Amino acid sequence: MKYVRFKYKDSICYGILRDLEITIIDGSPISKHTKTTGERVDLNEVELLAPLIPNEIIGIGANFIADENSRPGVPPSTPIFFNKPKSSVIGPNKNIILPPGINSVKFEAEIAVIIGKRTEKINEENYQDYIFGVTVGNDVTSPEYFREDGHWFVGKSFPSFTPLGPVIETDVDLAELSITSAVNDQPFQDSPTSHMIVSIPQMMAYLSRVMVLQPGDVILTGSPVGADFIEEGDTVTCTVSGVGQLTNTVIRSECTNKVKLK
Repeated sequence: MKYVRFKYKDSICYGILRDLEITIIDGSPISKHTKTTGERVDLNEVELLAPLIPNEIIGIGANFIADENSRPGVPPSTPIFFNKPKSSVIGPNKNIILPPGINSVKFEAEIAVIIGKRTEKINEENYQDYIFGVTVGNDVTSPEYFREDGHWFVGKSFPSFTPLGPVIETDVDLAELSITSAVNDQPFQDSPTSHMIVSIPQMMAYLSRVMVLQPGDVILTGSPVGADFIEEGDTVTCTVSGVGQLTNTVIRSECTNKVKLK
């Protein structure tokens, strides 16, 4: 089932998407108490938004191999996890805004896993019981704000640096997905989930032992090899097979003052 979040008649609504028709539901689909309102609307009559506003956004870095020959013999004992603020979230067809004074910003197409219920100390075997669905993510990043000791938070936190959407897909086999990306129709990334170093079951089991995941949390599961830099005027398209296609255009901030401490 495909869920969408959208603006309609000056209200923000959730709905179930079938073909080009949305059946409006009462409340967020992640809640157990939603029901359909009976009202239907054409997809072309609404403005799609990010399919949810996450509670937490957790990403994992350096999680894809180029091919099986490059797979490390021993998986990392401590995977590289990081947080992103929910204020960085935008939806499909919204602008990625390049911060003033920054010359290097990358796109990173990813599968975004959405937690469906409280997740604590789970096993890899039953990880799917805790997933509500998945959407397409773009972990936009400015390496200029990275530190040599591995501090990534600032470089990933700017407004518009986490596009999500266009739908939440609840009926999908995570082991059979592929991730692709293109900039101005030029392909860049193309990898199956089998190229992950830390698999989705492994990262969920690991995270559930160091924190409690809550409904509405989002896990960005890593970006395939091939992510590249973007510039003003570029159009970035991130695709997850069987889920959807997320497109955003890049613009330059009208502000001219680079972020710095005074």
